[in-house]
Amino acid sequence: MSSHFLNSPVEYIKGVGPSKAELLKKELHIFKYSDLLSFYPFRYVDRTKFYKVKEINADLPFVQLRGKITHTKMIGEKRSQRFTAIFADETGTIELVWFQGAKWMGEKIKPHVTNEYIVFGKPGVFNGHFNISHPEIDLVTEENTTFASVLQAVYNSTDKLRTRGLDTKGISRIQKVLVSLIKNNIPETLSNIIRERFQMISREEALKQIHCPKSPELLKKAEFRLKFEELFFIQLKLLKQKGLREKTFRGFVFSKVGDYFNTFYNHHLPFQLTNAQKRVIKEIRLDMGSGRQMNRLLQGDVGSGKTMAALMNILICLDNGFQACLMAPTEILANQHFETISKLLKPLNINVGLLTGSKKVKERRVIHEQLQNGEMQVLIGTHALLEDVVQFKNIGLVVIDEQHRFGVAQRAKMWNKNTLAPHMLIMSATPIPRTLAMTLYGDLDVSVIDELPPGRKPIQTIHRFDSHRDRVFGFIKEQIAKGRQIYIVYPLIKESETMDYKDLMDGYESITRAFPLPQYNVSIVHGQMKADAKEYEMQRFVKGDTNIMVATTVIEVGVDVPNASLMIIESAERFGLSQLHQLRGRVGRGAEQSYCILMTSHKLSSDGKLRMETMCRTNDGFEIADVDLKLRGPGDMAGTMQSGVLDLNIADLAKDSQILHAARNMAIELLSEDPNLEKPENSNIAYQFALTNNSRSDWSRIS
Repeated sequence: MSSHFLNSPVEYIKGVGPSKAELLKKELHIFKYSDLLSFYPFRYVDRTKFYKVKEINADLPFVQLRGKITHTKMIGEKRSQRFTAIFADETGTIELVWFQGAKWMGEKIKPHVTNEYIVFGKPGVFNGHFNISHPEIDLVTEENTTFASVLQAVYNSTDKLRTRGLDTKGISRIQKVLVSLIKNNIPETLSNIIRERFQMISREEALKQIHCPKSPELLKKAEFRLKFEELFFIQLKLLKQKGLREKTFRGFVFSKVGDYFNTFYNHHLPFQLTNAQKRVIKEIRLDMGSGRQMNRLLQGDVGSGKTMAALMNILICLDNGFQACLMAPTEILANQHFETISKLLKPLNINVGLLTGSKKVKERRVIHEQLQNGEMQVLIGTHALLEDVVQFKNIGLVVIDEQHRFGVAQRAKMWNKNTLAPHMLIMSATPIPRTLAMTLYGDLDVSVIDELPPGRKPIQTIHRFDSHRDRVFGFIKEQIAKGRQIYIVYPLIKESETMDYKDLMDGYESITRAFPLPQYNVSIVHGQMKADAKEYEMQRFVKGDTNIMVATTVIEVGVDVPNASLMIIESAERFGLSQLHQLRGRVGRGAEQSYCILMTSHKLSSDGKLRMETMCRTNDGFEIADVDLKLRGPGDMAGTMQSGVLDLNIADLAKDSQILHAARNMAIELLSEDPNLEKPENSNIAYQFALTNNSRSDWSRIS
């Protein structure tokens, strides 16, 4: 069982050679046999079925025809050349067109009375007639009329590869050569126990069937085997990291629940906690008292009460003689947290500080001094907390809000603020689908607040086209007449800030025309304003001095105005689902019925329509996140990843949640019985784990 075969350079495969091998390295990072075998097809086509020309319709994704070429023609000169051929069978004719490689195709294909061709491609319509652009075309031979594989693999390629004959067909050809060389030289990576439990085919058979499937049933078995294996080793790594961290990284022991917590809970709690909040507070409290450093992700939908759950645990931290800090991604959100928390903790005489980039040097000095002598018990701030000059006397708990806004290397800086690393509580109001959470944060403990406070009415979401603007303005006036306030949000996309700024200012002008002084007051907030001007406009809206706030997505997080009952999102098709859901969460915070109106143009893509339908159908952030995962894929949703766990070759987190659950449960069971993978029956797993583990950077101990 040698790995020598898998480590062979790819140029040794017949039909590759040094120059094509160099291209494969540059374009697809394929260096060895193992890299090529792990370059899986993204779909398959059934090449056993032949259509007749008269059966072609525009709905067919592809057709395979058998017939003769009756006429050919080269049209145009040099760069604008195209080559056309008339293909005929006994039922009719169809035009074949090549815009690229026209000269080469013209030399290859000649009209012939007896020569028969097989043509494969996607039918299109031009001037009312069917044609096929850039079809695959081959002379009929005994080999290609009796295909060895029922399903033909289709591979991703690039323009540079295609020019050298390595299109999907060329890649498929070299994959077949490589598969034919496989003869008992693919090492097994899973134990017999796992294979028997899930009735898996061998790894060797799976690789053969994934590239050259003999039947749909065998392809299904190959896909399951390879997806399970990929997800299993990811979960194994995450779980081993978690176990290692729990053993290695001691944490401060918060052994008591004291006066701060009990006094606040019994006398100053502004509302009754939900059962979900109570459960989460308990989970965090037990974690912080365990003697190991806590690394916990707290998920909850917009308005579910994550901040209150975090605050209760900050009080436990203070009861045990430690300081705590809360880090937010924007000044607006940091200010919001400061106002809320300092007001709640005022009866307890707890010293709460605020540190943001706009703080003056004199104020900073006071904060730094009070932190170091222990006078300041709770510090709330932005990225400014990460600066080396910010030193605590005894930091015990770090709460990070909207964790996806902070890079992992930034968060790592909080580890060095004490002799032992402080407990870490990471909060996210962007619900993460369970499959993604298990893969991104599989080495963290996860708490979920899955219950909204009682009395909250679900926000009604409506989709309106731009042509309905007069009706929408009428509805705004009705809401203002009832004493309510309105948000109107415009998109802000970094690549086109000037255009977006113009959109915002045009929108502001049209709003002020439709809602003139003195009857109406309109605020405006955007990212290009200075911090104090932004804060002034925010406060006008918070106090109720203005009826309407026209803004960019700077208000996505951190604005809590219970009297605001209507959110209008302009050009809603330009937002992702999770951002739409975040913006909608700015309303519905009071007792009154709240509304969200999604304004779009009539031109909507199919994805755009699905996003609007989803928003109108449900307020459930986790359901929205699942749709978002299917639309955008895991990489986009997670943003810039802190590790390579999402570089998946074959598994799809949007579709393979059942396989992921099975793989994780199997990894948990395996590690409970053999934590160090020392048993002889797990030797295959131990060897493969060492290989995969060495290839990834390790941010595991930083949450």
